[in-house]
Amino acid sequence: MSMRSQERRALLLEALSVGEIDVDDVAARLKVSASTVRRDLQHLSTTRAVRRTYGGAILTRHPPETTLTERLAVNGAEKRAIARAALDLVADGDTLILDAGSTVAAFGQLLAKRRLRIITNNLALLPFLAEAPDLDLVVLGGALRATSMSTVGPLAIEALRLMTADRAIVSADGVVAGRGLCEASLDQVALKSLMMRQAREVIVLANAGKLGRAEQTAWAPLPRDWTLVTDSPEPREELRRLAEAGARIHVAPDRDG
Repeated sequence: MSMRSQERRALLLEALSVGEIDVDDVAARLKVSASTVRRDLQHLSTTRAVRRTYGGAILTRHPPETTLTERLAVNGAEKRAIARAALDLVADGDTLILDAGSTVAAFGQLLAKRRLRIITNNLALLPFLAEAPDLDLVVLGGALRATSMSTVGPLAIEALRLMTADRAIVSADGVVAGRGLCEASLDQVALKSLMMRQAREVIVLANAGKLGRAEQTAWAPLPRDWTLVTDSPEPREELRRLAEAGARIHVAPDRDG
């Protein structure tokens, strides 16, 4: 499957997250033919991500998690802007815990020239960081989670219990005030929750579309004080709720093309 198809199908799932879509409307919005949208919806229906309706489609009750490659293809400029803004919150000599996820992967790729100790279960980062001369890289073992190219499970948890860090840099499928970080599986939230407990400071990287989003069923509670790096001052009401729930808000100053 081409990267263009992956991005288009991920965008379709995002559009469906707010309700039923009409094929002709979505085709016009994505600047593709209606037949292309129908083929994409047919593919998604075979994976049980969506249910076809007359003239359109709706999400199934529990949509499947998109792959890391699909997530990297969507909102790339926003993720890179968030990653650059988060760099200012990290000092040379820090020990960082990096979780799995496309926005954290964008952030991690910027660290190759820094002097840091990095603890991670994010296998997608290894090709970018393995040969960096001033990085002390610790990889958490465990069961492979292929959709996110990460490790999870008891082996990863037991290894992480032996270490602490200055900062945990994490992402999520959704960020909800008063509830925490939304993920697809309990394995993910068990490890993510421990990552946050083992760090002195928690930094969450999330684009504005993830704020208030609660599509998945597993939750990792946030600490009393934490930092959110996002890409937009909207939605203001959701940012207000997050600030009241303990978040220090950093908005990325710009986006690339």
